[in-house]
Amino acid sequence: MLDALNITPPDHGAAVTVSHLDKIYHGRNGTKHALRDVSLRIPAGSIFGLLGPNGAGKSTLINILAGTVIKSGGVVDVWGTDLDRNPRQVRSNIGVVPQELNIDAFFTPRETLDMQAGMFGVPIHERRSDDILELIGLTDKANAYARTLSGGMRRRLLVGKAMVHQPPILVLDEPTAGVDVMLRQRLWNMIKMLNAQGVTIVLTTHYLEEAEALCEEIAILNHGQVITQARTKDLLSGAGTRQMSFMLAAGAAGDVGKVQAEWARLYPGATAPDMTLDGRQLHVRYDPQMVMAGTIMTAVSAAGLTVEDIRTNAPDLEDVFLALTRDK
Repeated sequence: MLDALNITPPDHGAAVTVSHLDKIYHGRNGTKHALRDVSLRIPAGSIFGLLGPNGAGKSTLINILAGTVIKSGGVVDVWGTDLDRNPRQVRSNIGVVPQELNIDAFFTPRETLDMQAGMFGVPIHERRSDDILELIGLTDKANAYARTLSGGMRRRLLVGKAMVHQPPILVLDEPTAGVDVMLRQRLWNMIKMLNAQGVTIVLTTHYLEEAEALCEEIAILNHGQVITQARTKDLLSGAGTRQMSFMLAAGAAGDVGKVQAEWARLYPGATAPDMTLDGRQLHVRYDPQMVMAGTIMTAVSAAGLTVEDIRTNAPDLEDVFLALTRDK
């Protein structure tokens, strides 16, 4: 099994370091600045999310790391190897799982992995095709033509193709696009298992709940620039306003002014959170950096309101993403 992978992180602890990276495309209609002064650091051994709207520059960045696009400027280090000094080693340090199902329909999974290993110059005695087939759950389909595999099996085979040369970094480009919930969960489990073995995972996805569930750290690109990079929990904790909703008892007086008056009495000088009444529901919007939830509940109670239920709505990664990319 591939749990015998011997992955030793670089001394500086980064799987990928990108400094002031630029990519300019020149064409008949002028120039396009696909990447503009991009700098980021991907920690070794992490699951790292690379997010952004269509056209943000994610694919260009991935293709530069993979050696299929030539950068216009900047410095790229992949697993301790400078791209300019040793591009061949950089390509060996990374495996890319594309979104497209680029598999020969007339090859079996074992033949597919063996051919891919040969393209990377892996000697026959060092190939681990059977181990990889076991890892991706295709041992029983090892000798079946790829055209007979289901869509989910083909997607898992793509992961196997990217692993034949045992790279310490695996880039997954929209790995669960268009798949059902069950297969998505299976792919999530595979990603976690590879990461547990020391493989650094770089994940691009349009499913923000996927990034929130898997990624320890996230960078968001927009218009070719990194607009933020932070740990996922820090992005969420600093996401701005939250909402607390109180379901008032039938017939209970729901005067917002009473709550505001109690707030002013209990916390003189403090800015009151925004309060609105919708039928029996009292909605209170507040900034968790400025107001504690407990102080809101104290003010509601002091106002003499009878509360049947309380719900909180914390921002998720989608809220953060939209706030950072909207109108920018």
